[in-house]
Amino acid sequence: VFGVGAGIFFLGYFLFEVPSNLILDKVGARIWIARVMITWGIISGAMALVQGTTSFYTLRFLLGVAEAGFFPGIILYLSYWFPARRRAAVTAMFMAAAPLATAIGSPISGALLEMHGIWGLAGWQWMFIIEAVPAVILGVVVLFYLTDRPEKAKWLSDEERNWLVQTMEQE
Repeated sequence: VFGVGAGIFFLGYFLFEVPSNLILDKVGARIWIARVMITWGIISGAMALVQGTTSFYTLRFLLGVAEAGFFPGIILYLSYWFPARRRAAVTAMFMAAAPLATAIGSPISGALLEMHGIWGLAGWQWMFIIEAVPAVILGVVVLFYLTDRPEKAKWLSDEERNWLVQTMEQE
């Protein structure tokens, strides 16, 4: 069942990865990345409600759909902000975050599994609920604070913004 669920996740991810990035480019990174993070968190948290194979498969597919745009969307977003000569280093830092998150997150997940019985929930349910919260919170933060493109960056000086916009247009 777990193996099929993993496959179903990647089916949803595969089917919606390209459409998700097309939507990101159309509606803007701020709205779309926030949507990805919030729905990803909500569906991940809903995994705590799984009660059989049907709900497991359904939520795994929906989780794949929700998560589909995140990784390629961030790569696309970085291409809006970083000139080609700097982009590889920034992309590498982003990609290095995945194994670092695994190294940090795995012991945390193990500790959360020990919460078995608190408020009548199993440890695995607590793990899904608690690990969903940061994604939802950060998704809301992204919605209010992420700047779509350099042209809209009020936090850059006029000189910095003009240089970056011109540099990216020349590329």
